[in-house]
Amino acid sequence: MKRVLAVAMLMAMVGVPLFAIDIKLAHVVNEQDAFHLAATKFKELTEKYTNGEVKVTIFPNAVLGDERTLLERMKMGIVDAGVITSGPFVNFVPKFGVVDMPFLFRDAEHAYKVLDGPIGDKLFADLEPQGWKGLAWAERGFRNLTNNKRPINKPEDVAGLKIRLMQNPIYVDSFKALGANAVPMAWTEALTALQQHTIDGQENPLNVIVSFKLYESQKYLAITRHAYAPAPIIMSMMTWKKLTPAQQTAVLKAAREAAQYERDYDNQNEAGWLKELADKGMVITRPDLSAFLKAVKPVYDTYSDKFGKDLINAILETK
Repeated sequence: MKRVLAVAMLMAMVGVPLFAIDIKLAHVVNEQDAFHLAATKFKELTEKYTNGEVKVTIFPNAVLGDERTLLERMKMGIVDAGVITSGPFVNFVPKFGVVDMPFLFRDAEHAYKVLDGPIGDKLFADLEPQGWKGLAWAERGFRNLTNNKRPINKPEDVAGLKIRLMQNPIYVDSFKALGANAVPMAWTEALTALQQHTIDGQENPLNVIVSFKLYESQKYLAITRHAYAPAPIIMSMMTWKKLTPAQQTAVLKAAREAAQYERDYDNQNEAGWLKELADKGMVITRPDLSAFLKAVKPVYDTYSDKFGKDLINAILETK
C-alpha cells in the first residue's frame, strides 16, 4: 500500500493524471474524410491541453451508428462526442435548420462569421436542453450535386432525378422545388444505392465526393454550392458535466482549433479536388445559379415563419 501511495504521489508531482476520462468520439465517414481530420486533431489537442487527463478514442465509419443514432446515443451518454453534419439536428431542434436554407451563405467567410458569432452561439445554446454541448463549428462544406444521368446546367435538368438527401426536411423541400425525386436516407445506405443505381445521384461537398470515390458511380458534377453544411463538434451533456472547469476550457479550445484546422484544409484543397475529379472522368458544369435561386423561393416562403424572418435576414445581412 505504501508503495502504491508513493507511486501515486510521484505521478501527481510530475503531472501524470491518476485517472483519465476516456471520451468515445464517433463520426460516420471514413478515415480519408475531413471529418476524421478534425477528429484526430481534436484528439491530439484535447490530450495535450488536459495533460492526458482526457483521452479521446475515435470511432469512424458509422461503427457506432448513423448520425441520427449517434445524436440519440449522446443524449443517453452512450456515445460521448461526435462530428455530426448539421442536417440531422433539425429532427430534434427545428430552428437549427435555418443554416440549411438553400443558397443562404455567400461564401465560406460569410458562413464562418455567422457561425462563430452570436448567431452560432445561440444555436449551440438551443442544443443544450436536448442533451448536447456544442463545442465548435467544423464543416461539411458547400454542397454540390452529382448524378449518373446528365449534366446539370439549369433547374429543369434536375427534374425527375432520384437524388439522395440527408434526413432533413429543408433539403427535401429544396430539391422538390427543383423538381427532383427527393430520397432521404442514411449515408451508409446511400453508398449501396449509388453503386446499384437504384438512385441517380446525391449532393455533398467535394471532399466527400473524393474520399468516397463517387466518381466510380457518378458521371456528372454540378458546382451548385446550394447549401453550406456546418458540422458541429458536439459532446453529450452528461459527459460534459463530468469534466472539471479546467478540462472544459481545454476541450473547448481543442475543439475550436480542430474545427479551424479542418476548415483550412478544405479551403486549401478545393482546387485540387476539382482537378482530381475531372482527371477521374467526371463531367463538371458550373450552372448559372440565378434560375436556381428563383426556383427555391417557395422554400423561403415556407420556412420564414418557422425560423423567423429576422433571423434569416440577420444571417443574410452579416458582413
